Amino acid sequence: MIQQQDKFAASTDAASPDRRRRMNRPRRPAFSRGPLSAFTESFVLAGRNLRYVLRTPMTLIDTVIQPILFLVVFVFLFGGAIAGGWRAYLQLIVPGLMVQIMMYASMGTGTALSTDISKGVFDRFRSLPISRSAPLVGAVLGDVVRYVVALAVLLGLAFALGFRIGTDPLSALLACVLAIIFGITLCWLSVLVGMIVSSPQAVPGIATAVILPLTFGSNIFADPSTMPGWLEAWTKVNPVTYFVDTVRALMLGGEVVHPLSISLAAVLVLHLVLLPLAVRAYLHRVR
Repeated sequence: MIQQQDKFAASTDAASPDRRRRMNRPRRPAFSRGPLSAFTESFVLAGRNLRYVLRTPMTLIDTVIQPILFLVVFVFLFGGAIAGGWRAYLQLIVPGLMVQIMMYASMGTGTALSTDISKGVFDRFRSLPISRSAPLVGAVLGDVVRYVVALAVLLGLAFALGFRIGTDPLSALLACVLAIIFGITLCWLSVLVGMIVSSPQAVPGIATAVILPLTFGSNIFADPSTMPGWLEAWTKVNPVTYFVDTVRALMLGGEVVHPLSISLAAVLVLHLVLLPLAVRAYLHRVR
């Protein structure tokens, strides 16, 4: 009997370090989770991000300043040269700036996620009985408040300067929703960059390098027919061009169906490409 106990103790002591770590590691509660539970957990964590923004409104300072700077600089600096007067250019550029502002606002998602992971915030999430993707989806959904604030500031200043909707309130609301959808779509690119780079400070620079060709190589600021041939050809394959055309048509009037169909197809393709890559990079980073 004593010999058997000694053999058991010896075998336990001889266990590999990895096995001992697995034996001592606290087990996570086993729950069977479905898509509905994952969505619920994501919305709960999105509410956490929203409460954080409400408690610290200074985190929205860049979201408030950017629309003001873009509108004032482009309207009063280039309005006379491009449209013959800043008032006429105001009508042209506001729908385009709605799309551009969403693109820049989406960069904050990747930066915030990379910062939280670097500080160990997501280590605490891993100890909770929630879906592994819930913190990621919650962060993306929680940043929708930034898009809404940015649009509200931009349109509020634009209306004060004399911008007027040429269609109806419902069409204008649909234009805002489409711009937010585009922002959510591009935030997956921001997430992907934030999960790949090791430093949160590198995310804005890389994301800006991607966004600049999309914004300035489109019809946001000028008519593509006035551009060189190679640049005009780029605007025709740039999805931003069709989003701007759709938002302009909904805000000012014009054909909606053709640019809207291309915009929705672009959203679908970008989600099919960026979403799996971003989730895979996130799961690799936090494992």
